[in-house]
Amino acid sequence: MPQPHLSTLDIWILGLYAVMMIVLGAAASRNTKGAKDYFLAGRNMNWFMIGFALFASNISSTTLVGLAGDAYSTGISVYNYEWMAGVVLVFFCIFILPMVLRSQVYTMPEYLERRFDRRARTMFAWLTLFLNIVVDTAASLYAGSLLLEFVFPQMQSWQLIAILATLTGIYTVLGGLSAVMITEVVQAFILLIGSALITVFALNKIEGGWATVLAVTPPEKLSLIRPLNDPGVPWLGLITGVPLLGFYFWCTNQFMAQRMLSAKSLAHGRGGALLAGLLKLPVLFIMVLPGTMAILLYPKLDRPDLVFPALMFDLLPSGILGLALAGFIAALMSSIASTLNSASTLITMDFIRPMRPALQDRELTRIGRIATIVFMVMAVLWAPQIGRFESLFKYLQQILSYTVGPVVALFLLGSFWRRANAAGAFWALTLGFIGGGVMMGLNAILPGLAAAAPENASLQALNGTIGLHLHFLYIGPIMFVFSSIVLVVVSLATTPAPAEQIEAFLWTPKLYREESALMTGAWWKDYRLQALALMGLTAAILFSFW
Repeated sequence: MPQPHLSTLDIWILGLYAVMMIVLGAAASRNTKGAKDYFLAGRNMNWFMIGFALFASNISSTTLVGLAGDAYSTGISVYNYEWMAGVVLVFFCIFILPMVLRSQVYTMPEYLERRFDRRARTMFAWLTLFLNIVVDTAASLYAGSLLLEFVFPQMQSWQLIAILATLTGIYTVLGGLSAVMITEVVQAFILLIGSALITVFALNKIEGGWATVLAVTPPEKLSLIRPLNDPGVPWLGLITGVPLLGFYFWCTNQFMAQRMLSAKSLAHGRGGALLAGLLKLPVLFIMVLPGTMAILLYPKLDRPDLVFPALMFDLLPSGILGLALAGFIAALMSSIASTLNSASTLITMDFIRPMRPALQDRELTRIGRIATIVFMVMAVLWAPQIGRFESLFKYLQQILSYTVGPVVALFLLGSFWRRANAAGAFWALTLGFIGGGVMMGLNAILPGLAAAAPENASLQALNGTIGLHLHFLYIGPIMFVFSSIVLVVVSLATTPAPAEQIEAFLWTPKLYREESALMTGAWWKDYRLQALALMGLTAAILFSFW
């Protein structure tokens, strides 16, 4: 691992970046006059802002470290999570986004209440809050502190976590979603430039360039489609688990969907979603493949998560290092800001406003700001504890696999099957969450018990049959199917919802035909052609690295 060293120029660049983010956030706060401004940026965001904000929110510090580290250790199959985002977003913006934007909701749990009932909203809101704070925000803070500990070894982890959270919290509390999205656009550009520079310098340092990388790297580490026994992304998990996790993350997770809820129109919401899918495609070349190049440059690294720091501190000259490090901090801050803002939106709009509907906009905004501070403190307190877990990345993925299947079932069946009702949704969530907890417990407990008592034949048989030694990408689909069956059975056994209550939340071919009849303007503005072009580019990359 190269010895980190920051020049005076690098430190100035980092300092100016931090000041710039706070100034932008403070400036955005001047236009925040009510709850709609604070939580949804006044529903006035255009496609450009939405697309870059979605991208910046997604690329967190854990992503930067994890993508390069996985490419180094297991291969580029980790990129499957990235290109699948475009496929998921195309599906969402064609079939479900029109109903979501038409409903004028503040949160995705609120949308579930409109389609089903209050119970679905409450359960989903609590799940989202838990994942946003304990998983997303805390993990980003922890991963960021790991890299910054190399730069500032004299500081302790908790001090770095507190500083990062405070800087991000200032502009998030002041300006709400407008401040978050405006800073995210700046952060996205810095992130892209910094990552591209790392790639260029890494390739230049390898004698023979890309041809040498191809000649030396094992073919399986440059392949996206992997066999069933692959520990990373087996092909069956790619077509079942990855789309399911992607749908939850991009389309129902509040801190991502909130950016599309801020759109000034359906056209801008769709355009932003498609732009985000497009921005995910270059990630292979500027964030994943540098990890592959590191196999040649640093063949004896102690841990894969050191790949990104090694590339940054070894290859980049003074000034450019400061810019790349600013890009890393940009990814960290945008992710934290997104989750803090969405968490405050959830607690304010899904819990406080229903209990006290007479509250004015100013009071709701104040509550949102207080909630942001509280959640920031909670994340700071929890983040250092994450170091106790053996494998953070796989742990986080597994948590999603065990928990999000029921939510995806409600959104998909609720959008296409009119018979799905509130009773079915309640029991699908309840039994789905219980089932996920049981499966998690079996996976966590049974192998340990079996290892501790190898002479116990009954325990060995139990572990072998229901120990669920499954790749985590198969767990999510199993829970999705189970929850879907519960939703269907209970819905058919109970009274259907009134047609007038659910009609606005159902997609039908009639809606597609009506929309087509109303479309005007240049052919290249047709979102369907744009989506087709995005799928074509995705297919070209996929087949190039099959």
